[in-house]
Amino acid sequence: MASSEVWLPIPATEIDGLPDAFEYRFWEGGEFPADPADCVLYTVPYMKGPVIAVEPLPHMPAVRVVQTLTAGVDHVAPALETMRPGVRLCNARGVHETSTAELALTLILASLRGLPDFLADQVEGRWRPVIRPALADRNVLIVGYGAIGAAIEERLLPFEVARVDRVARRAREVGRGEVRALSELPELLPHADVVVLTVPLTEETRGLVDAGFLSRMKDGALLVNVARGGVVDTKALLAETRAGRLLAALDVTDPEPLPVGHPLWGTPGVIVTPHVGGPSSAFLPRAKRLLADQLRRFADGEPLRNVVAVSGEPPSQG
Repeated sequence: MASSEVWLPIPATEIDGLPDAFEYRFWEGGEFPADPADCVLYTVPYMKGPVIAVEPLPHMPAVRVVQTLTAGVDHVAPALETMRPGVRLCNARGVHETSTAELALTLILASLRGLPDFLADQVEGRWRPVIRPALADRNVLIVGYGAIGAAIEERLLPFEVARVDRVARRAREVGRGEVRALSELPELLPHADVVVLTVPLTEETRGLVDAGFLSRMKDGALLVNVARGGVVDTKALLAETRAGRLLAALDVTDPEPLPVGHPLWGTPGVIVTPHVGGPSSAFLPRAKRLLADQLRRFADGEPLRNVVAVSGEPPSQG
């Protein structure tokens, strides 16, 4: 292999088990560490924004693999359209499920049990016991049943929920039961007390949660978004939450970052966290294990994990 450089956003000396077949370069933005033309596998810097994510790609004619450290690849996928055929784009399936599922449960419980109100009362020294909904006996609808959706269901079950419905792009059977197709959402939404969004952002899912979607949710239902902000029509969501008909707990927003003074910040019944589903203490050790395994596979010519797109090929319909 004439070119054998790998760009990593984590120093190679901090990752156990990397193969000796490559020259490793550390880069997470700024001045390039070497000639990008020699890079054969590029790992996208984590949480550095979409501009930095794709910055070196036009200068990487030899790159064969682009590896993200995120579950979503919407910030990188468009760049594949201008790359030579055969470049594989891999996501970080297996890295973020635990942390994102934890946050989803945190948001559900905080909203249902009224934690923001109690924290505000604590600041003012007010003692105001109130009866709030429990997660127990609620119906939960997971929209986007991939690895993160499955991890959320796993954590929901000990809370004695009444029912979990699962929806994905295509209907199928999984170990826990039936996964329904997106086309069945109108039938399922009126029965859900909690709707959790974990879909990737694609042309099909952009604006999926629009006024029609929200109007089918029952009064008092909770919308939880740990997917991407663009999945939800913010204007439509504001209309429902300002009216007090729906609750929302959002780790992602549109726009993002959410600007100072945006009405979502102050809408009663809305919880906003700053896109922190993935970044936790669980991230780094899992990311390192993924990179070591992926690079070993690449060096040995074995199939790579988590290939979600290949340049020059139509999107997978799986």
